[in-house]
Amino acid sequence: MQATELPNVFLTNTFDEWIQQKPSKSQTVRFANKVLRKLGINLVLAPPVRTGWMTSVEQRMDMYHLAGAALFYNVPGDFCELGCHEGKSAVVFQRILQHYDPSRNLHLYDSFEGLPNASAEDGHANAHKGDMATTKDALMANFKRLNLRQPILHQGWFEDTLPTQLPDKIAFAHLDGDLYDSVKVSLEYVYPRLSKGAACLIDDYSDPGLFDSVDLYPGVKKACDEFFSDKPEKVALLYGGFDSTMGFGAHGYFRKL
Repeated sequence: MQATELPNVFLTNTFDEWIQQKPSKSQTVRFANKVLRKLGINLVLAPPVRTGWMTSVEQRMDMYHLAGAALFYNVPGDFCELGCHEGKSAVVFQRILQHYDPSRNLHLYDSFEGLPNASAEDGHANAHKGDMATTKDALMANFKRLNLRQPILHQGWFEDTLPTQLPDKIAFAHLDGDLYDSVKVSLEYVYPRLSKGAACLIDDYSDPGLFDSVDLYPGVKKACDEFFSDKPEKVALLYGGFDSTMGFGAHGYFRKL
């Protein structure tokens, strides 16, 4: 890893299209969710799916520090993101790689058809088939706009691409499948290829018992808890910023032992 430091201003202002909800609507929805949770009602109100920047500043900081640490400690392997959408978190990983170790590759995996069907394991998840669909052109445009090297792209459903298209060694992985089945298959194929000391960041891993959070995608935590029930690693919760509509957000992460 080079001695020079990477300016991290891009973490907060790279994208000016990050959509914010109007305070009045956000506060109303958040208050309603708190009431439903206290009443024990298994229902979560949520705003329409955002099409702009889909992470908080704090979540981007989690990405920056965990991905950067993998390089600082010379963990062998490439970077992978499973569920890249338009690449607005992937550009953070590519910027880190280009600055510190351009010999490594960034692999991105997405169906570009949006989410698959949710399962019973996803409970009250606010997810519908086709949500967050985008195009490869939108992804590549974000990399081009920021003068970043194009990533290695793997288009298709995870169960079709992951068995044969993952790199042999992975130093850092970001899992952003949203749903139980997507996260489960991601862990099954990524975990064996993680190098010792590799960091794996899991989006939408939430624990409503901590912070003032609403678990929008309960299948994510369920898939992780089941997968790690017989593993030496355990998923830890990371503060993921504050959303004026949903309250505190969170990431999960673990390091390969």
